[in-house]
Amino acid sequence: MRFLPVNLNALLVELDNLEQTLALLASLKDEPIAGIEELVPAARTILIRWRPTACSMADLVREIGQRDVSARAQRSATLIEIPVHYTGEDLADVAQLLGITPEEVIRRHTGSEYTVAFTGFAPGFAYLSGGHPSFNVPRRSTPRTRIPAGAVGLAGTFSGIYPQASPGGWQIIGVTPTAMWDLAREVPALLQPGYRVKFIDIATISSAQNTKATEAGSQKFLASLASQSLTHVLGDAALEVQSPGLQTLFQDLGRSGQAGQGVSASGAMDQTALKVANRLVGNASDSAGLETAGGGLCLRSRGDTVVAVTGADVPLTVTVTSANGHRWQAARYQPLALADGDTLTMGPPQAGLRTYLAVRGGFSVQPVLGSCSTDTLAHIGPPPLVVGDVLAIRPVQHGAVVGLREEPPTDLPTTQQVVTLDVVLGPRTDWFTAESLERLHSQPWQVTPQSNRVGIRLLGEVALARAVPDELPSEGTAWGAIQVPPSGQPVLFLADHPLTGGYPVIGCVATYHLDRAGQIPIHAWVRFNPIRDFEPTTTGARDTACPTDNC
Repeated sequence: MRFLPVNLNALLVELDNLEQTLALLASLKDEPIAGIEELVPAARTILIRWRPTACSMADLVREIGQRDVSARAQRSATLIEIPVHYTGEDLADVAQLLGITPEEVIRRHTGSEYTVAFTGFAPGFAYLSGGHPSFNVPRRSTPRTRIPAGAVGLAGTFSGIYPQASPGGWQIIGVTPTAMWDLAREVPALLQPGYRVKFIDIATISSAQNTKATEAGSQKFLASLASQSLTHVLGDAALEVQSPGLQTLFQDLGRSGQAGQGVSASGAMDQTALKVANRLVGNASDSAGLETAGGGLCLRSRGDTVVAVTGADVPLTVTVTSANGHRWQAARYQPLALADGDTLTMGPPQAGLRTYLAVRGGFSVQPVLGSCSTDTLAHIGPPPLVVGDVLAIRPVQHGAVVGLREEPPTDLPTTQQVVTLDVVLGPRTDWFTAESLERLHSQPWQVTPQSNRVGIRLLGEVALARAVPDELPSEGTAWGAIQVPPSGQPVLFLADHPLTGGYPVIGCVATYHLDRAGQIPIHAWVRFNPIRDFEPTTTGARDTACPTDNC
């Protein structure tokens, strides 16, 4: 096995094949290593995120390197049957690629039993291995911009089912009414690693059974949407949304530990700013707050409330209704008392991008999978705020102490400067030319308007060129990963990034600069600064200390 760098708290273990990957995964689950927080298995790799205070990288590599990967992972006793309408757009193309008839494709697909090897790409998306030996088909040369929920597809040696409508490049041979992802279930993802799966041609099922399956799938989807609604039960105080700005979301510190269901952590883009806001109003640091990008948020206080605003440098205006609409400028990074009827308005950022608001007592919002964070890619969590939303506030906990004023950061990114981000090179630097590795840090990259919570799309004068033209098997991706698609223009993954990806990652923004990355505004310029010396090896890793005081 090889150990490849990902970040200061993550590495990628590369193995020879899927069987070894599953064997190592089973070993790490049966005999956990202290400090490991997340395992993201893929076709030939396992992304491991660990807590550096619990174990060193050298100890982790040594411990994993001693594990036996020759044993065959045991299959689960659970068998899931998936009914399919074999009417996919690519069925005829797949048949032509394999030199058989569409009917034979269906027969082979339903005649084999699959195993859930790993999950990723989207919540509830499972990579199914073990199909008919002839099934090894390439992805579409041009991915579709929209594939419907329930689409059954083939890519390489895997079968998969799209849990929700999304872009994708798999060859679609059918569609199922069975919900792959349902938040009304105790475990939302229907397919779990190790489960056995068998596909059934709906054409062979009676019409009554077919109708029942379709109705059940629709009901589960509606229940899933309903479970993500905001909590509107009011207490003694609340905040009413007068204007939501461009996009205002509930965010906390995220939902880690859900990789087995294909769910990334998400959470606040600037976690330090959220923690400070909560501390200022006396809340637990992981309490949910509001994250808004670009300013424009306006809230009206119902009853007396105490809030704190942190993050981007935005002007704050309080309009006091009891004083005939008198307005005054409020300060960030300190507790702010609002009386009944007062409104708080955020102007456009002068520096930074995202602003955080916490309220004393905390917002009364229903968590999803243990977190109130809204994942914009996975569509998990409360919806964005709209005009008229009334945000209930929980009662203040006994002993909660309002904090003192704190100093705002003085180095928030702006469009007038080049923002430097430290990066750990890897895991796929060997997929790029030497000139591209040099260009990554010598050339500035501009943030494009297509950027969002999923990632920052960057544009450079000269694109990055690959030395290896092959298709990379899907593997785990980390927050901060710099993925390079065929265009050669990098994408910097942020909080709502997909759990796995199929394009090579040339580096990853160092953990201590992730908050900074989340504050970079559109049209700003970015420069990457490589900071870590980590040699891919079969036995261990050589690394140097972080060159800043922020590690």
